[in-house]
Amino acid sequence: MDILEILRTALQQALGPQAIVFALLAIGLNVHFGYTGLLNFGQAGFALVSAYGLAVTVVTFGAPFWLGLIVAMIAPLVLAVILGLPTLRLRADYLAIVTIAAAEILRFVAGAVETKDVFGGSNGLSGFAGPFQAANPYSKGVDLGIVAFRRDDLWSLTVGWALVAVCCVLVWALMRSPWGRVLRSIREDEDAVRSLGKNVFAYKMQALALGGLLGGLGGLFLALKQASVVPTNYATLMTFYAFAALLLGGAARVLGPVIGAILFWFLIAGLGSFFRQSAGADGWIPTVIMTDTQASLIRYIVLGLAIILLMIFRPQGIFGDRREIAIDER
Repeated sequence: MDILEILRTALQQALGPQAIVFALLAIGLNVHFGYTGLLNFGQAGFALVSAYGLAVTVVTFGAPFWLGLIVAMIAPLVLAVILGLPTLRLRADYLAIVTIAAAEILRFVAGAVETKDVFGGSNGLSGFAGPFQAANPYSKGVDLGIVAFRRDDLWSLTVGWALVAVCCVLVWALMRSPWGRVLRSIREDEDAVRSLGKNVFAYKMQALALGGLLGGLGGLFLALKQASVVPTNYATLMTFYAFAALLLGGAARVLGPVIGAILFWFLIAGLGSFFRQSAGADGWIPTVIMTDTQASLIRYIVLGLAIILLMIFRPQGIFGDRREIAIDER
């Protein structure tokens, strides 16, 4: 077994674009769930409308790239208002139902044959990332021995991790402000906050919009990195992965979603490489127990069990504080 290859594969994913995408999604969910107590199961929908906002504006309507970026920023805000108006005055589970349903509706609409002229159907859209790729200042990739990134990936990583850093600073500043303290109070007891004369609905709407915008940045970054948007990339599984990263790192912590996303993809890639080397004719696990095909799926079972145990014995996550957020008492 090649331990170095396992470590190389794990680090490549933990520091790569996938970790950036889910770090941004999880930062948005942290604003929703960690700080405000909103159950948003449709973060993939916010990522989708942002990505398609850029792609449709540039490819379908032939508008400039900069206008596409503006539309990509506005789209998740509009979606937050549409979803928040009928649900945020009700119980938290209504928001969860509406958001997951809306995300799936948006995905099916984007991939439908009837809307192919606008959204590109199941094949999606491409040809909008030229200005982003042209702005690449690097002349070649980088090879650090244990990890290596191509020229295009290096540019994506620079932009992506810079974006993650900016979002973390923004969340840190906002949650230390009076506005952020109101959100924490709403999470704990919104009736008490309402009794003090605060407009709880308005604060929830603002938190939903902010978290949706941060999630939209994740979808936008994924679209620019891949130079295409495809509906299948924005399935509900994207939201669940983002929640897993948030819970792994620790909710209501500024760096919790980021560390959680890094650990999540480190474990996914590392376990996948480990079981691939272990299974089959050349591995130490007999094929009667695990085949090469099954090896790629076992990693999800192992990681899922690990997250279940984490939720039982440390529900606040690795870096969370039980006094800050007690998930098991909700």
